[in-house]
Amino acid sequence: MTRRQKKNLYRIIGAAILLVAAVLVERLLLSDAPLYLHLFLYLPAYFLVGYDVLWDALRNIVHGQIFDENFLMAIATVGAMALGFLPGAESEFTEAVFVMIVFQTGELFQSIAVGKSRRSIAALMDIRPETACALRETGEIIVSPDEVAVGETILIRPGEKVPLDGRVITGRSDLNTLALTGEAAPRAVEEGDEVFSGCTNLTGALQVRVEKPFADSTVSRILQLMEDMGTRKSQSEKFITRFAKYYTPLVVLAALLVAFLPPLCMGNFRGLFAQWLARALTFLVISCPCALVISVPLSFFGGIGGASRMGVLIKGSQDLEALAKTEIAVFDKTGTLTQGSFTVTGVHPIGVSADQLLALAAAVESGSNHPIAKALRARAGESTLAVSQITELPGRGICARIGSQQIAVGNRALMQEIGAEMSEISANGTVIYVAKESKYLGAIVISDTVKQGAAQAVADLKACGVKRTVMLTGDREALACEVAKQVGVDDYRAELLPADKVREVEVLLTAPHKGTLAFVGDGINDAPVLARADVGVAMGALGSDVAIEAADVVLMDDDPCKLARAIRHARSTVAIVRQNIVLALGVKGAVLICSALGLLGAWRMPLAIFADVGVAVIAILNAMRTLRQGR
Repeated sequence: MTRRQKKNLYRIIGAAILLVAAVLVERLLLSDAPLYLHLFLYLPAYFLVGYDVLWDALRNIVHGQIFDENFLMAIATVGAMALGFLPGAESEFTEAVFVMIVFQTGELFQSIAVGKSRRSIAALMDIRPETACALRETGEIIVSPDEVAVGETILIRPGEKVPLDGRVITGRSDLNTLALTGEAAPRAVEEGDEVFSGCTNLTGALQVRVEKPFADSTVSRILQLMEDMGTRKSQSEKFITRFAKYYTPLVVLAALLVAFLPPLCMGNFRGLFAQWLARALTFLVISCPCALVISVPLSFFGGIGGASRMGVLIKGSQDLEALAKTEIAVFDKTGTLTQGSFTVTGVHPIGVSADQLLALAAAVESGSNHPIAKALRARAGESTLAVSQITELPGRGICARIGSQQIAVGNRALMQEIGAEMSEISANGTVIYVAKESKYLGAIVISDTVKQGAAQAVADLKACGVKRTVMLTGDREALACEVAKQVGVDDYRAELLPADKVREVEVLLTAPHKGTLAFVGDGINDAPVLARADVGVAMGALGSDVAIEAADVVLMDDDPCKLARAIRHARSTVAIVRQNIVLALGVKGAVLICSALGLLGAWRMPLAIFADVGVAVIAILNAMRTLRQGR
């Protein structure tokens, strides 16, 4: 409990003691005293517990922000204190002080609940490293991570957070990646492996060469994403914002009508005004919208925090709400449903040796970061061939000059484009064709394997209500068909260029009776499709700048099964939001109508307090369930 919360608690306890004392003194000593003495008896308790509400209401009025819960509570309780001075009315000093005490108790509870939620997310996202140990000419120097330059070497001892993204140059250790990926199992790293800021070094000391400045590191991007999530509000939050803007003025107008209209219509204004004013004041107590204004944003805030605990980053509540409505899941193949780690499994040369064919292909692909290019280079080894005039042809391959000759490395479409007469290769993998000056030199087969959890991920999506699953790929028809059968998707599209993937997604988006479409890609070369989909989901995005920028939802590791978990979590969060909206509007509406019609009798004030503070507390407790769901 914070200092301010403790102060408010002491005020509430003090006011409660003063209220009890005032009631005893009133009944024992002042039963026949003038009414104003009764008023002075209750004022100390009232001002002790309610001075800040009155002050906030007055200050907001001066600043033109009249209609809020402080205004409603101030006018209701001040009106109750003054009610007894009207002809034929009974004093309600005790009720006025009691309402203010209960209101402040509810506010205290809400403050504690919201603070707990914020601390839970703060603890979850407490991955920002405070220092880095840089190895410089003068020795080990402890500096702020943003003072370390790219190319410098840092030392990370066991128990320390990894402060910057880089690559291990010396040492071997296990890293705790829980805060980033949601996975409890340590990740082993050794010389040559990438490490990402935000992880915790568990066992051995590591020397790491920094590859990114702190501002572009994984931890900085994640923290920035979490800070910006409030700018992407859901439709529910926007509704509550608009609702609160018009709701409070309408409530005040309705209370005035309740106070004045019935006595005027009944022709006995003087005799009935006090009775209807009391109902109008109860109407104001009930109508405070804090249950909605607090619980709905808190539900989304907790839902995003709970998803983060699973290693799923959701950029804002609008993205969480869209994810909950997902009915169509479209997958990229390579790196999403398959491992994306290619190996050369076949070489078919014509007129040259297998080594020569591999060397030419690897040289042309020497400047590419594509997984296929990496597989070629890994098999062929370091190339000594001089390459120039490299031209990348999206969706087809690469052309380059080696010496004075033009070498083309790519798919069947590229061979047809340059007029190379090739022989068709039937293989369970991606076939890369090689030609020199339009002369066909042979083919290289590169294979990828389906991810272990891919079929289960598709099955989980169908089980959680996703109506259609589609796979898009640039690979050949036969290979795409084989992978589609293995993972169990409903449909697939093969031999697609990058622009074709966008077109296919647009066709699905414009189909009749289509639901919300989520596109799942590896985040490296799928940015246009991620941006075009209703929900862009980047998978295996740890350390990927493109993924975090382009996607709405980021799965921080390579586990495709997390998508179904994220959808179920999003749906549960949205269900809690709807429960709170129905609870708050339903209870308040029923009690408001009964109060206005005078049906509450002696239960008028207790029910009014429950409809305000009680409903708010229940809604907040319900909202806090979203935080626990990610555990």
